[in-house]
Amino acid sequence: MTALRVGNASGFYGDRFDALREMLTGGELDVLTGDYLAELTMLILGRDRLKDPSAGYARTFLRQLEECLGLAHDRGVRIVTNAGGLNPAGLAGAVRDMADRLGIPVRVAHVEGDDLGAAHPDSLTAHAYLGGFGIAACLREGADIVVTGRVTDAALVTGPAAAHFGWGPAQYDRLAGAVVAGHVLECGTQATGGNYAFFTEGGHDLRRPGFPLAEIHEDGSCVITKHPGTGGFVDVGTVTAQLLYETAGARYAGPDVTARLDTVRLTQDGPDRVRIHGVRGEAPPPTLKVGRTRLGGFRNEVVFVLTGLDIEAKAALVKDQMAQTFAKASPQEVRWELVRTDRADADTEETASALLRLVVRDPRQDAVGRSFSGAAIELALAGYPGFHVLAPPGKGSPYGVFEAAYVPQEDVEHIAVLDDGRRLPVAPPRTAGARVPAEVTEVAEPDLPDPPPPGPVRRAPLGLVAGARSGDKGGDANVGVWARTDEAWRWLAHELTADRFRQLVPESRELTVTRHLLPRLRALNFVVEGILGDGVAAQHRFDPQAKALGEWLRSRHLDIPEALL
Repeated sequence: MTALRVGNASGFYGDRFDALREMLTGGELDVLTGDYLAELTMLILGRDRLKDPSAGYARTFLRQLEECLGLAHDRGVRIVTNAGGLNPAGLAGAVRDMADRLGIPVRVAHVEGDDLGAAHPDSLTAHAYLGGFGIAACLREGADIVVTGRVTDAALVTGPAAAHFGWGPAQYDRLAGAVVAGHVLECGTQATGGNYAFFTEGGHDLRRPGFPLAEIHEDGSCVITKHPGTGGFVDVGTVTAQLLYETAGARYAGPDVTARLDTVRLTQDGPDRVRIHGVRGEAPPPTLKVGRTRLGGFRNEVVFVLTGLDIEAKAALVKDQMAQTFAKASPQEVRWELVRTDRADADTEETASALLRLVVRDPRQDAVGRSFSGAAIELALAGYPGFHVLAPPGKGSPYGVFEAAYVPQEDVEHIAVLDDGRRLPVAPPRTAGARVPAEVTEVAEPDLPDPPPPGPVRRAPLGLVAGARSGDKGGDANVGVWARTDEAWRWLAHELTADRFRQLVPESRELTVTRHLLPRLRALNFVVEGILGDGVAAQHRFDPQAKALGEWLRSRHLDIPEALL
């Protein structure tokens, strides 16, 4: 059976608008996917739905599709997207209306059952992460476009692959291969050189990276590539980086299968072609993850600019002055952070300045509203010399909280809704013939490689010998670190322990840091629990999604063997 060519045209809600057209016109495709959902997106869509009950889906997708629906139809490319968000039926209906208006005959199906809001009345949104077999059912029944709500990102690929190759729920190795392919594709250009640690090497044109695609084979193996002539590049490094993104240990559990990341093998298969093979799969867990969002309260912030001399004394003065306001309003949480961006004898005012960031949070809007912002501005003529702020604080804005829960797979009604209105129930793995374990546990820690021989060392940044990519999962962050040679891996595996990580990332010293080894990828994956507080929507830290945490780690200095430098 010929390979199934699955492309990606969106990694998040707000990604490159023209990508849908670029992917449809740039080369051959069978299926084009678009990932629009993230933890923060669900909160945004939930707030949209509060204002308009008919909203709740990614409206950008409709505008993109209006320009490209005829192209997709003419080229026989099927489209699968989770842009339905909180209202997949609403988006499917809007697509049908558009197709009728344009005179393009397409069959539009959608997947539902993920919305568990009735069981979580205190949440703004509550959605189970469904697998790919609802998508597969829609495609097997002839759908040209499949719209979903909250499915796993990889389900956008496992569904089309299962439909095309006729895979059943117990074909774990094949499904696991498709999950890995889906995980590489889900963030779009992150697989083709975007956000890549070694972006300065190789002379690649990264101004406009092309979006990735996977050539998936019947045995579950695939080749990651991109359309000819597009920007960016695909190599073992870019694929490794994306494999480590927002994952943890060797077992990557999902609703369809548990993929064993410690079995993944990557091989350069030519220019801009990386073969993924050897992936093993195990039964999925008996539960589905449920992502819940709620409004956590209100926040406000002000950034004071401190210029020139006596930076610490200026910061101390403004803290003392604002403390009088806090004694009256008493916000539940007050956070100060002094960022020393200043330089001595600087030749511009900006580089002579430090930033003092104040963030307040409280369930009551008035506690962080005008009384707070007014008090900050009232210091303008009574504060430290050179007083000014980056922007005047406002009245306080709501912030969100993300929480995860779990529910038995059998308790979720997974439904494929076809273009003609038929509703096809999708059986959970336990009742579809697949054996489901009682739980998914961590694998035994693999053996470490032999340590490198002793020799001279030099104090240098970790990033000279290792790449990294980091991201968020609720309040936790993961940092994947990989070496590009066996020699560097031998050093990295022994040097970068969980304790050394805590030393290099002081924020993590009082937190639980778990290190996972993935020797076939020459990689370590660190999970830092709680570093992001209540998740990205709560904006707990300077980098609320931990996007640059890995790059900070790479900038830290260690004693590195000179043989590696």
